[in-house]
Amino acid sequence: MSRHLVTAALPYANGPVHIGHLAGAYLPSDIYVRYLRANGEDVVFICGSDEHGVPITLRAKKENITPQQAVDKYHEIIKKSFADFGISFDIYHRTSDKLHHDTAAGFFKTLYEKGEFIEEESEQYYDEEAGMFLADRYITGTCPNCSNPGAYGDQCEKCGKSLSPRDLLNPHSQLSGKAPVLRSTKHWYLPLDRYQKEWLEKWIISHKNDWKVNVYGQCKSWLDQGLQPRAVTRDLDWGVPVPLPDSKGKVLYVWFDAPIGYISATKALFAKRNDPNGWEKYWKQQDTKLVHFIGKDNIVFHCIIFPAMLKAHGEYILPTSVPSNEFLNLEGDKISTSRNWAVWLHEYLNDFPGKEDVLRYVLCATAPETKDNDFTWKDFQARNNSELVAILGNFVNRTLVLTQKYYNGTVPARGHLQPVDEACLAAMKAAPVKIGDSIRAFKFRDALFDLIDLSRTGNKYLADTEPWKLHATDPQRVATILAISLELTAQLSVLMEPFLPFTATTLREMLQLKTVAWNQLGKSDLLPAGHQLGTPGLLFEKIEDDVIEHQIAKLAASKALNEQASKTLPPQKASTSFDDFQKMDIRIGTILAAERVPKTDKLLKLTIDTGIDRRTVVSGIAASYEPENIIGQQVTLLANLEPRKIKGIESHGMILMAENQAGELAFVAPVKPMDNGGSVR
Repeated sequence: MSRHLVTAALPYANGPVHIGHLAGAYLPSDIYVRYLRANGEDVVFICGSDEHGVPITLRAKKENITPQQAVDKYHEIIKKSFADFGISFDIYHRTSDKLHHDTAAGFFKTLYEKGEFIEEESEQYYDEEAGMFLADRYITGTCPNCSNPGAYGDQCEKCGKSLSPRDLLNPHSQLSGKAPVLRSTKHWYLPLDRYQKEWLEKWIISHKNDWKVNVYGQCKSWLDQGLQPRAVTRDLDWGVPVPLPDSKGKVLYVWFDAPIGYISATKALFAKRNDPNGWEKYWKQQDTKLVHFIGKDNIVFHCIIFPAMLKAHGEYILPTSVPSNEFLNLEGDKISTSRNWAVWLHEYLNDFPGKEDVLRYVLCATAPETKDNDFTWKDFQARNNSELVAILGNFVNRTLVLTQKYYNGTVPARGHLQPVDEACLAAMKAAPVKIGDSIRAFKFRDALFDLIDLSRTGNKYLADTEPWKLHATDPQRVATILAISLELTAQLSVLMEPFLPFTATTLREMLQLKTVAWNQLGKSDLLPAGHQLGTPGLLFEKIEDDVIEHQIAKLAASKALNEQASKTLPPQKASTSFDDFQKMDIRIGTILAAERVPKTDKLLKLTIDTGIDRRTVVSGIAASYEPENIIGQQVTLLANLEPRKIKGIESHGMILMAENQAGELAFVAPVKPMDNGGSVR
């Protein structure tokens, strides 16, 4: 019997889980594990909260609580959401646990004592007032690419450009608001460049034909660029302390300690099973298949860095496969926790009680397996109503209701088989193998489509044979039709288990059927003649328009609030005196003539009547206004600005304009006509 160790990426405990997380790693891994269990295979399913790193400390700071309070809060929310959604982890652990700290520290010590690390001094930003080195996200400044004044030390969220803290213009600390200084600090590095030459590149290339194309392609891109040593420690006060003398204030970098969480969680699981050494066969025996389910932003960590760590340690197996999905978007826009543009799992479970399987179905059907895909509430509604209700639910309900009507809920005996019966039975025989093969190949959408196709086959079979028309004249024929339809229904209850576990349980109760192993399908009838069924009922119900409109409105409101909150205005300028303000001569004027300045995109040459004279002013408003449309427009003018030549034209003054977040300009003008030359004060 095969042995499998399946992990799902550890979610950050700095917020709830959303549908992008589910589609990326957690639903695919659960489908895979449920299938393996249905086949009676030895599988352990591991996950837990990633509770260290800067995102945790930032969340704690935002909520004015301690990091421990923050991870306690979100760990419980995430854990409960997964359980309520039917994600069947054997254990959901956490990296703030002492067992994990001990495991991660021991892992580091082993590599340190083997001489695997490089020690290096480097200069990093330090906040003198806060008395600490600053992680990337604790530093903000102006993006050198788009001039966004709120860019972080690792990325500008406005233009998306990856940055390092020293790329920022005018950097400042989020802790004190002061400009940081550079100080020297020592850290330990994993020599990925050395591993690449020694073995890592050959190992990754050996998986070219059995890893998903997107996974192998991203790994190859990193290798082609050439790997560099990567720091495994950082200066921070939250995390696993570096287990070396004179390392106060240093912790293991979260990317180093988090994947070790898979190991510590497995230890915790077997400790609970009173088998403290049982974890070792899953991590140290070569016949174990280690499979990491992740999102695409975690590919480099699970395919390059963690394998390098495991190999350097020397006692652990390397992953067999690392299936990764692409990103799921929401209503045409990228899902974003910071922008609150998401469908949160715990909110969905509250808004749609009893409809866990509907979301599981839709997320699997639209899974971004090979490219980014989009979740929309209209598609969610359509798939529920036209597929789950009208196809799968309809077939099951018609079969059970007809059996209840004609045979008091007792399975009838089959009679002579006709070609249409043989065709239906052949489809039933082929389905378990076809669906199973797709699941093993991580093609979960294909497997789900084959499942729904099998229920289509059942609907067509009933439509072609029309038992409701034959009952009065040929009851034996009806018995055969319903016996085959019931057997197909029973098989569906087994085949849907990985995808729709709650529905599978409900259907088995209707059928009065015990759990059946996947590999037993087709070997004997699941529902023999004379078997008494339970009470039939609806597996799914239609979702109405008003329910969907409420969710769409909820998203729209969230987006509006986020846009309002995200508006960043330029900071107030330094104070000035009233006497200085009085030196400015601001007057009302009227534009008499306007024309474009040749060989420029932004400049207009304006003739303005100021009441005291007619003068020429060059203004950079051509992108916002056509010259012929502004003749007669009243403006405010700084009249005593020193003359200046612009593109060879002497400009006498400057008109005042307002500018919004998008860079659009508008005249600052009186709301009613005023005499030219009137003062603004």
